Amino acid sequence: MQSFEHVVESPRAPLLSDLKKQRASAPEANMSCYFHHVRDEIRPLLPKTATNILEIGAASGQTLRWIRTIYPDAVTTGVEINDAVAEELSRNADVAILGSIDECLPRLKKYDLILLLDVLEHLVDAKTVLQNVRGLLEPGGHVVVSVPNVAHLSVAIPLLFKRQFEYQDAGILDRTHLRFFVENTAIGLMNAAGLKVSKGLISGMQGYKAKTLHRLSFGLLKHHLAKQYIMLGEAIDGEGPQKSLSWKIAE
Repeated sequence: MQSFEHVVESPRAPLLSDLKKQRASAPEANMSCYFHHVRDEIRPLLPKTATNILEIGAASGQTLRWIRTIYPDAVTTGVEINDAVAEELSRNADVAILGSIDECLPRLKKYDLILLLDVLEHLVDAKTVLQNVRGLLEPGGHVVVSVPNVAHLSVAIPLLFKRQFEYQDAGILDRTHLRFFVENTAIGLMNAAGLKVSKGLISGMQGYKAKTLHRLSFGLLKHHLAKQYIMLGEAIDGEGPQKSLSWKIAE
């Protein structure tokens, strides 16, 4: 029988408390999707083995629950700031920790697989957080990171032709996003934190319209059709910035 540890930490960091309040004020349908979505599109990036898995920003733990089907013997830990999903997270993860990332770092151990999916764009100092997370990696461990692509056509076209840039309740222009990324800055953030991107996926091209535009443009619009960059990172020491990466299309 699995054992569960439920750790509640307080007080929250002011910024991340505001973030949680902002999320809570968004439409209920969007929040339900956010907290219960399974990020199974990361499957092609996952390593062959993993025994100790951490997800930061785990929400209700649905992705951790799914990942146990791939690594059935792994121990999973979920960190989440929203205590409204604490009970559900504790059912889906072996260890559930509530609090901001900075608060929870002293309680965390070493992991061979760490997930930060749609997290870094919400943080003031994403580089420092990612550097701290790198320090939690076991030798040979991996980090999977996803960030939104602000060069997506849904942002670029209104900005270019209408001079409009309006925040929304969810998506690329989520009103809680503090940072915006394109391909180079996404890879650059990983490199600056001491991580080399060994594999990359472009997400958001599953629909008919995106596939058609991708095909008709002979792939030239690929980075304007990407909603997210999903990256597999490995710890490096002393290497310079990476050049371009060969991105695959997420299914």
